[in-house]
Amino acid sequence: MSIVSAVVLFAVIWFLCFLIIIPLRLQTQGDVNKIVPGTHASAPEHHGLKKKALITTGISAVLWAIIAGVILSGWITVRDLDMFNRMAPETEVHETDG
Repeated sequence: MSIVSAVVLFAVIWFLCFLIIIPLRLQTQGDVNKIVPGTHASAPEHHGLKKKALITTGISAVLWAIIAGVILSGWITVRDLDMFNRMAPETEVHETDG
């Protein structure tokens, strides 16, 4: 896995975790009975994004370490995910005329 692949993997995991964590413990304007005119009652009143971003970073780091470890160790390879046998066998080598 290259550095770029590792960063992209971390970014994908981070954003997926963040989108899951954002709605947790969210207090809306309707919950606290302070609805600002012109806004919807479900608009956030207290969102705590900084705390949620820090929690997301910690969870993402753990998940990234596990997933990167599996990828780098070779426990699961692309060939393991080939359910329709579309990939050539490992022993077969394709040479190009060059």
